[in-house]
Amino acid sequence: MSLDEATAAVREKIGDDCGIASRMKIDLGEDGVIFIDGTATPNVVSNDDEPADVTITVSLSDYLDILSGAQNAQMAFMAGKLKLEGDMGIAMRFAQLMG
Repeated sequence: MSLDEATAAVREKIGDDCGIASRMKIDLGEDGVIFIDGTATPNVVSNDDEPADVTITVSLSDYLDILSGAQNAQMAFMAGKLKLEGDMGIAMRFAQLMG
């Protein structure tokens, strides 16, 4: 799965109004970013590198494993594969939307 496909999958899960009035960025290193703006209606999911309330740093392959359910995000965090900067509460709310 490519960055574009991962972005489309996030866009589908977020929908038009996720109910979280915050911004989150998923930093995939050299592969790019997925930016979620829950303050806009409809919500915006893009690959723009914008300021966010919370930033998650993870490799694209690990993120794809998390999206597919092959890897648990909490376990990836504990193993150091996923790093978090900013408001952890917002990250947890977005994580619930992602399944």
